[in-house]
Amino acid sequence: MIYIFKTSVRTKNQVKQLRPAINQLLPGEKWNFDLQDCDRILRIDSDEDIVTEITGLLQDHLFVCEELE
Repeated sequence: MIYIFKTSVRTKNQVKQLRPAINQLLPGEKWNFDLQDCDRILRIDSDEDIVTEITGLLQDHLFVCEELE
């Protein structure tokens, strides 16, 4: 399932820097995300539990994540 968030993440590089932390938190899990820089929309393709973990990690790093419907 794809979850879509409005976020304060500004660049793909900021998300890429968190990839090792996400991989450590969720070893062996399948997930993917995409950030469109221009509108700060983050798309995470995974199940709900993993999405919750990823958005929690982003929030721990002071990024805002507000789910869009």
